[in-house]
Amino acid sequence: MAMDEHTDGTTAAADAIDVTEDVETLAGSDDVTRYPIAPGYRVNVRTGPGTKYGIVRTLPYGMKVPVYCQKPGERVTGPYGTSNLWDNIANGQFVADAYVHTGSDGYIAPRCD
Repeated sequence: MAMDEHTDGTTAAADAIDVTEDVETLAGSDDVTRYPIAPGYRVNVRTGPGTKYGIVRTLPYGMKVPVYCQKPGERVTGPYGTSNLWDNIANGQFVADAYVHTGSDGYIAPRCD
């Protein structure tokens, strides 16, 4: 299957595929609001707020993520605009907010320390 590589390391599928991972299990079950990743994208999770930080994992298609806090970092353009906000989705794990449908161009969570 062909994939288009984006400047922030995310990929968009040229063809639809089946999600083989159990998204609900990966998403967890705590009572935190979860926001969907842009449809058709597998987003890289990084150790910090920028593409120069190491990749921890890549989220599967259809994933929803919690946003515990947000931090300014590298400016990234994605399906939801251009932003320098990065969302903390787990301890030491960040995704570019431009790929997360939060419904806002600004902060929706506290600023990370």
